[in-house]
Order: sequence, then C-alpha cells, then structure tokens
Amino acid sequence: MRTERIIIYPKDIQRITGKSERYGRLLLKRIKDRLGKEDHQFVTVDEFSTYTGIKIEQVNERLI
Repeated sequence: MRTERIIIYPKDIQRITGKSERYGRLLLKRIKDRLGKEDHQFVTVDEFSTYTGIKIEQVNERLI
C-alpha cells in the first residue's frame, strides 16, 4: 500500500512534466512567490495541482 505524499519536490515535477530538475526548482519558486510563501516553506501537491492545472489524481499517480 502506498502512502499519499503531501509535499512535492523538484524531482517529482521532473517526472510529471518531462522537463529538467532545474525547471522543477524554478517552478516551485514561482509557486511560492505566487502564494507568498517563504523559502523554507513547502509546496503541497494540492497547491502544485491548482497552479499548473494538472488534476491532482494525475499528479498522485506519478508520485513515488
């Protein structure tokens, strides 16, 4: 049984989008800026899904 994760990381974004891990870091920074989060705060899978418009079910399918 797999546990659903709450936090998304650059490597996850790489797997989902097919782009580089560097792109994943940049995208997370953009999301944090949009949400007014500080650097030490995490981005949740739900926040990522909302920002990118990718259905949360599709995101969760690709998380390990």
